[in-house]
Amino acid sequence: MANKRVHVIVRGRVQGVYFRAATQREARRLGLTGWVKNRADGGVEMLAEGEEDSIKELTSWANHGPSAARVDSVDVRWRGYTGEYPEFSIVE
Repeated sequence: MANKRVHVIVRGRVQGVYFRAATQREARRLGLTGWVKNRADGGVEMLAEGEEDSIKELTSWANHGPSAARVDSVDVRWRGYTGEYPEFSIVE
């Protein structure tokens, strides 16, 4: 399976509920690299790279997130793989 990149924006009650930490844990479990950060508009943004099946699993997980979150929408955009990230990080 080919490596892919995905850019995701999650909206809802996703800040202050450990969404970034849970995303990082899930991405690392799946062997993905990239980053996750809070957005000024109250959403959470992430960019992940790795095996397509693992990315699909992460984006599926993002539709509900951690138990305290309330996800209203998830915008997923596929991009070309670059391999530029050594790990999956939380960006401030």
